[in-house]
Parts: sequence; structure tokens; C-alpha cells
Amino acid sequence: MIETDIIIVGAGPCGLFTVFEAGLLKLKCHLVDSLPQPGGQLTEIYPKKPIYDIPGFPDILAGDLVDNLMKQIEPFKPGFTLGERAETIKKLEDERFLLTTSKGTEIVAPVIAIAGGLGCFEPRKPPISNIVDFEDKGVEYIIKEPELYRDKKIVIAGGGDSALDWTIFLSEVAAEVTMVHRRKSFRGALDSVEKVEALAAAGKIKLLTESQVVGLNGNGKLNEVTIKHKVDGEFSQPVDHFIPLFGLSPKLGPIADWGLNISRSAIEVNTFDYSTNIPGIYAIGDVNTYPGKLKLILCGFHEGTLMVQSAFKHIYPDKKVQFKYTTVNGVNGFE
Repeated sequence: MIETDIIIVGAGPCGLFTVFEAGLLKLKCHLVDSLPQPGGQLTEIYPKKPIYDIPGFPDILAGDLVDNLMKQIEPFKPGFTLGERAETIKKLEDERFLLTTSKGTEIVAPVIAIAGGLGCFEPRKPPISNIVDFEDKGVEYIIKEPELYRDKKIVIAGGGDSALDWTIFLSEVAAEVTMVHRRKSFRGALDSVEKVEALAAAGKIKLLTESQVVGLNGNGKLNEVTIKHKVDGEFSQPVDHFIPLFGLSPKLGPIADWGLNISRSAIEVNTFDYSTNIPGIYAIGDVNTYPGKLKLILCGFHEGTLMVQSAFKHIYPDKKVQFKYTTVNGVNGFE
């Protein structure tokens, strides 16, 4: 049985940064994540995608941000249980929580911080009857390694930020990029829309609006898609890869059965300290909800920072939190 001060469910960026803030208060953390490595969506979905809203970094690759966070928390020696899903919790007689994972690992702590991002998620798939036949054989729902598409012919479907951003990025990598969107307007950032339209006008990509990919063809591997245009009807196009980017379908998984107040698949919290309706359990990052909520990594960092102050008081009700600036004490002074 593993014992710690704070169990952090989710090893994404918010969960990792919480380790640092907890370490400044000499609180030990143990992280649990169903993914086999730390980083959450940043590692699993888009490690090579640049992020632009991290203070002090005009841009940083998602994977590099995770590497930096891991280096930042190294002095505080957190524990990790990876590749295992948080399944059940039980309140013990001493008021601590016993968390059991999908593989039977037991972890005990007085505080649980849920930093599960979108929770258990799966990609939203287009309604193409034989799409499963080509998964990992030319159909990918997540771009993990852009070099896979170098000098290839690709079709990207979608109209949100992810589809726009990857169309822009891969226009410099792939031999041919076609972006297919079923509407005329896009849901993504205006700047990205303008860049995609400029690339199309310059002939660097092919942009098809009011269109959908309705068929896939190939012999063991994808080599052709059928596209249906609202006016022009159906036509075929040779491809090496089809990448439908319609977002993720989030599910809380077993956390939904923990007795927490939940609204629209997100955990309701008190913005004073991001506590839930169960004393000792907090929720930070994309997994929580409150009036004015913004799903940004930056906001999750803020939430984790305030949360650990409250967690300290929950663990040590008779002690006073001694807030110290790292500019004065450095980090070694907190180990």
C-alpha cells in the first residue's frame, strides 16, 4: 500500500505543476494516470504541436512543456502509478481516502486532487461504414508524429482549431494537403482561418468547404477517399492518410460514481479553493466546472496553486501555512 499526502488523479500538465506547488509546502504527491506516460493529452495527442499561451514562452511544443514540468518537479520526488485507471475510493476510519486502481494498486492519502483533464476520452469518428478497417492503416484520429506525413498525400477533415492548426503545420511537411469541412464557416480562431484561406489561395493546400468524406477505399491500406460536395456531388481522390479531427468525446469514467456533484460531465467546485462537495477532494483543470470557467492550461496552474494551500490546511488544521517566495528561497530550500 502506498501512502502519501495528496493523490493526484491525472498526470497531465495541471497535475504535474500541482506537484511543484505542493512540494513548496513540503507535501508529497503520488500521481495516477491511465496513460502509460506523464503528460496527459499533451503527450498522447499532440506532443509536436506548439502551444502559445504559456507565460514566458512565445511558443513551446507540447512535449517540451511536459519535459520541463517533469524537470521542475524532480526535486520533490513524486510517485507515479501509470497505465492504471483510478477506479474506487473509500473513506477510512482515520478520515483518509483509500484509492484503488484498475490493477488493484492501493494508495492512501488525506487529500485527493482530480486533475483528469477531459477524463477518459475517445475520438469522435465520422459515420463511414468501413472506417474501422483502415484504422492505423491510413486513418489516424490523433497526430502524434508529424514526420509520418512527410511527402505524403493527406486529407484532413474538420473545422475546429485542431484541424486548422494541423492543416497549417502539415502544409510544410506533406506533399499534398486537402482540408475538407462540411460548412462554409469555421469554428476555430480567426487568425488560423485566415492562414488556411491564404494557403488555399496560394495553391499550397486544397480547401473544400460544404464537403464531407463519405467513403474509404484500399486493399489492406487506404489509398483513396470519396468526397461528397454539396453542389458538385461525389468524386474520388488518391490519398495516403485520412485524418478526421472532430474532437474528443469525454467521459469521466469511474470518477462519475464517486458521489461528486457533476454538471455536463464536469465536476462542480468552489472557486475559493477548487474543493468539491466531498471534503478533502478537489478538482482542477479541464475536469472541473464553475461560472466563468476557461479550459486553459494557464487556468489549471492557477487552480492547482490555490488548491494546495487549502489541502495543507485540510491535512494540518492546527498549522499555519508559511507562504514563501521562490525568488527568496529558491527551490532547494523547500525540499
